[in-house]
Amino acid sequence: MHISVRSATNHDIPHLVTLYRSMESEQIVRKPVWALTDGLDERFELELFHLLEHDNKWLLVGEIDSVVVGFLASTISPMLGRADGEQIGTMSLIYTDPEARGVGVGHQMLETQLAAFRDLGLAYFDAPVGPGQRAAKNFFESHGFAARSIIMHHHDNKD
Repeated sequence: MHISVRSATNHDIPHLVTLYRSMESEQIVRKPVWALTDGLDERFELELFHLLEHDNKWLLVGEIDSVVVGFLASTISPMLGRADGEQIGTMSLIYTDPEARGVGVGHQMLETQLAAFRDLGLAYFDAPVGPGQRAAKNFFESHGFAARSIIMHHHDNKD
């Protein structure tokens, strides 16, 4: 078994849409509002193409034996003015097909993206993890991440 990570291409988009739909299905079971606040907007293909076209956004794919089984989307954003021009790299989406988990694909995607950010001089990194996602929390903690924020949410039903 050979694990590899590379930048996504236009050719990958249809497969990534399928993986994204699986990710969204998993997320909305835990937190239904995820699809409205944390995921991609309705036109998944266009959102993914958008990630490929911008200098401050990345879309990586993780492969096992040249088969795409995961992806990582990330961005760079400026920090507050008092940060003296520092920027923060955010891993906004990371997903590995359930049948390919536990063998290092997510690890390789994250390490590849962190190395790219470090090469650009970044020293600050974020990765949002939703409530109840113990495996994701453990994954990021094993890579040196620690919680710095919890977003509280409330929804008034207007029935």
